Amino acid sequence: MNIKIDSDVNRYYVQTLAMIFFPGEHFGESEENNADAPSLYVKTERTETGIHAYAEISAEGKTRSSEYSVEFADFRSDERTLKLAVGGAVINAAGELIGYRPAWGMLIGVRPSKVASEMLNAGMSKTRVKKHLNTDYLVIPKKASLATDIAVTEKRIVGDPSQRDCSVYISIPFCPTRCTYCSFVSYTSKRLLSLIPEYLEKLKTDIKANFDLIKKMGLRVRTVYIGGGTPTILDEIQLESLLSYIAEQTDVSVIDEYTLEAGRPDTITAEKFAIANKYGVTRVSVNPQSLCDEVLCGIGRSHTADDFFRAYDLAKQSGIKTVNVDLIAGLPGDSFKQFSATIDRIIALDPENITVHTFCVKKSAEILRANSQVYSVRGGDAGKCVDYSQIKVQQAGYIPYYMYRQKNTVGNYENVGFSKPGHEGLYNIYMMEEIHSIFAAGAGAVTKLVDNKGKYGTSGNIERLFRHKYPYEYLREDKNSMFEEATLKFYREHGLIQ
Repeated sequence: MNIKIDSDVNRYYVQTLAMIFFPGEHFGESEENNADAPSLYVKTERTETGIHAYAEISAEGKTRSSEYSVEFADFRSDERTLKLAVGGAVINAAGELIGYRPAWGMLIGVRPSKVASEMLNAGMSKTRVKKHLNTDYLVIPKKASLATDIAVTEKRIVGDPSQRDCSVYISIPFCPTRCTYCSFVSYTSKRLLSLIPEYLEKLKTDIKANFDLIKKMGLRVRTVYIGGGTPTILDEIQLESLLSYIAEQTDVSVIDEYTLEAGRPDTITAEKFAIANKYGVTRVSVNPQSLCDEVLCGIGRSHTADDFFRAYDLAKQSGIKTVNVDLIAGLPGDSFKQFSATIDRIIALDPENITVHTFCVKKSAEILRANSQVYSVRGGDAGKCVDYSQIKVQQAGYIPYYMYRQKNTVGNYENVGFSKPGHEGLYNIYMMEEIHSIFAAGAGAVTKLVDNKGKYGTSGNIERLFRHKYPYEYLREDKNSMFEEATLKFYREHGLIQ
């Protein structure tokens, strides 16, 4: 796509707005020199009272333009005012060109509830926040209500964050098969799976380094999350070795939440859940994604709906406090009839958590090789599926407690976690809302150092420390001393430790 900007607005922001209407679009030099590619021109002007923006967009021989003005306000920065003006102009012009109005308006970020949080922190009432999201950000009313309600719930759960708190993430980047839409760094070939024993030994050194550093700085571990990939791809001996080692490094009985992302039903056994319960795990995920076998086969899952029900029963019988179930709306080959039946059957099981994602494809996903048109602006049945899930689970007594969004999601919809009261996934909130630092171990893991000034909903200082992406690279790395030095420097520079 060819983008020309006559403004101080961030170019990446404009590109992301364009991707709402042209998902999967590229913005490299070759596209900018392609006369047949869509084009977007943005211009802004600062006035005494605000920002005036003009946008013109062309595609397939059609052109539309729009002007949009936003006044300065005490409760938002000039930069935010500039983005609102540009967003309004682009949304209106592109919407008229394509005949589509995005439900989330110009909110393009990962965390749509963040904007609601900022306004709540500024002293606005819930009603006023919803109105601003609708009128200023062009968010449709039901999404404005969702974002505001989640912001209120998160604020209640988080309370006054302590800068001495932290969480720990542990990566197991291996899966029994690779889903066609997969966006995670996960590995399935026999050669790569043969690395697991060596990987676990390396992982233990990093786990120890993280917990030693946490103790050295006098921090408190609030949550531990073992994710992937599929952590339960480990056999019983390997899983016990890992969990027992973690228990040696920290007192798991005093942390608020300990999650094992079991994930794939075909990797779950009663013995693995018994081991998890023995070593203090309080939350597990058993993720069918769909209860339609044809859909599961189409996306590369090697299990059936019956396999899920078996695994779910094992989870409920294990004594582990919280069971989460993940579903995906808008999967290829799925329909509203099939997805709504899946939602109804999951609700009947009465899990403590239900997380509903919207189908999203990353550029490296296998599915793009077979279907380059999988990206969808309107999302087909996905919108109906998302709406149905949110209505039905809330009617069943679940509360939406966290939300995030991804690029190139069909219909530009959201991912929402629902829980019964007292079973909210704390790590999800801490990680997504950047409440406190996340110390990470394993291939593809990212340590996120956070200084939020001890206030929820603020944009504090953040630094990220990256592990090597691929397991065979990770096995050769030695970053622990470098990570410790960078972490101590961050905490000292921001006055978090002496």
